[in-house]
Amino acid sequence: MRYITALLACLVVSLGAKAPAQDALPSWNDGQAKQAILDFVDRTTTQGSPDFVPPAQRIATFDNDGCLWAEQPAYFQLIFAIDRVKQMAADHPEWEGQEPFKSAIAGDMEGLMATGKEGLAKILAASHTGMTTDEFADSVRQWLETARHPTTGKTYTQMVYKPMLELLDHLRDNGYKTFIVSGGGIDFLRVFAEEVYGIPPEQVVGTSVAVKYEVRDGVPVLIKQPQGLFVDDKEGKPAGIHQHIGRRPVFAAGNSDGDFQMLEYTTSPQSADDGPRLAMLVHHTDADREWAYDRDSHIGQLVRGLDEAEERGWVVVDMAQDWATIFP
Repeated sequence: MRYITALLACLVVSLGAKAPAQDALPSWNDGQAKQAILDFVDRTTTQGSPDFVPPAQRIATFDNDGCLWAEQPAYFQLIFAIDRVKQMAADHPEWEGQEPFKSAIAGDMEGLMATGKEGLAKILAASHTGMTTDEFADSVRQWLETARHPTTGKTYTQMVYKPMLELLDHLRDNGYKTFIVSGGGIDFLRVFAEEVYGIPPEQVVGTSVAVKYEVRDGVPVLIKQPQGLFVDDKEGKPAGIHQHIGRRPVFAAGNSDGDFQMLEYTTSPQSADDGPRLAMLVHHTDADREWAYDRDSHIGQLVRGLDEAEERGWVVVDMAQDWATIFP
């Protein structure tokens, strides 16, 4: 049998026949979502196709939390911020009696959430500003190496979605330039985006604060400031795309209503001859292998996007049905 198989392979080569194409998305189950993505990439990258998109215009943007990696039971960057506050607590004895620090140090997530946006802003300011950009990056890097997800026990960079890693690779293999456009912090994401996703720091768009240039002991440094906040979420995402990328995406992916404006901006035609565009939503439907949530979730809430996806022609990826594998 091996001899026959080898002989057939030689005949295929000698006759110039085309070998079966390798599955570009092996962790995706065959279905409408996978086919829509493959067809779109093929149409936009085949020379002579009426939907051909020149390489310079092949921009693909991806949300991060809940789209490229998991986001339950809380945004991973918030967990990092809480862990940082716990580390810093010894130098701030006054925090023991002050909210939101008291709840953060005690690991009381319910108490912390009760402090609202103002409390969370204080946690983020304490853990993310007042240091150099290199110091912050080092703290993120160390945390990613040692911290473990409270439910799975995996490192946080192991909580990435294998089907999305394959999609990123497939797009890049076909001349697309891939960007992260996230509500997460730009300096946080840039620490690991290239190693984990193959997306370099200059292709990361995220929430940011002001940075001040100083020279310390003869060495130029950049200091993260507690002001100048730009939130790269909802309406902020198209603004961030304009400021950092300068081209409207051809392909955009998200998972929540925080991504709605990015997908709307990507797919709404702006001229009569506007070219092909595709938007997709990752729908968390797999309570066994990941989490199942959408409309009533405190994180990654998906209401408007779910209601309007069909009418707008957006691809909804059902994790339970469309993904054969979740994590690497």
